[in-house]
Amino acid sequence: MTEISTLTFALQVFVTLIVILDPPGNAPIFLSVLGDRTVKEGRQLAIQAAAISFLIIAGFALFGRFVLDYMEVSIGAMQAAGGLLLLLVSLNLLTGKEDNELTSGSKNVAMVPLATPLLAGPGAIVAVMIFAEKANTTEKGLALAGAVVAVHILVALALMASTFILKLIGKAGVDLLARIAGLVLSGIAVQMLVNAINALF
Repeated sequence: MTEISTLTFALQVFVTLIVILDPPGNAPIFLSVLGDRTVKEGRQLAIQAAAISFLIIAGFALFGRFVLDYMEVSIGAMQAAGGLLLLLVSLNLLTGKEDNELTSGSKNVAMVPLATPLLAGPGAIVAVMIFAEKANTTEKGLALAGAVVAVHILVALALMASTFILKLIGKAGVDLLARIAGLVLSGIAVQMLVNAINALF
């Protein structure tokens, strides 16, 4: 098998993670869980979500295979857990309860559901673990690190830029966005569960 160049490897990592993390696609979901938070708080949450996602993905790139093997946890089990967590979040958004902790500001949504499992979900974790195994030189290791950092900078910028929409759509628009995002999230959650079942059985 022909050895690919460091630049090609970095581009593969970058494109793969951008597609999986999907910053534009996650922006509406990000807005839907902001609730009554201010634009400034939204930008802070965007940075926090990207930073936490980076730490999780970087951690799995370095120690993921060892941790999963040691705890005897399969990738399928991780997918199932992520799917169930997203399904719970989507049901909260769809029901639109007034006491919903996600949108009331009483919960740090940067960690759950934004950073994980939405950004640093099973797909991103598995992908970065595979790339980490392929990074058999120092140059490729640095390329992997650089690509992961670049992706998360773009994620943070995309989520921060989406907060401008809050000024335009108002509370009624956010409520509508929450219902739509809940429906989309439920589909993503079910697909994650289907993938998990296929992986497990």
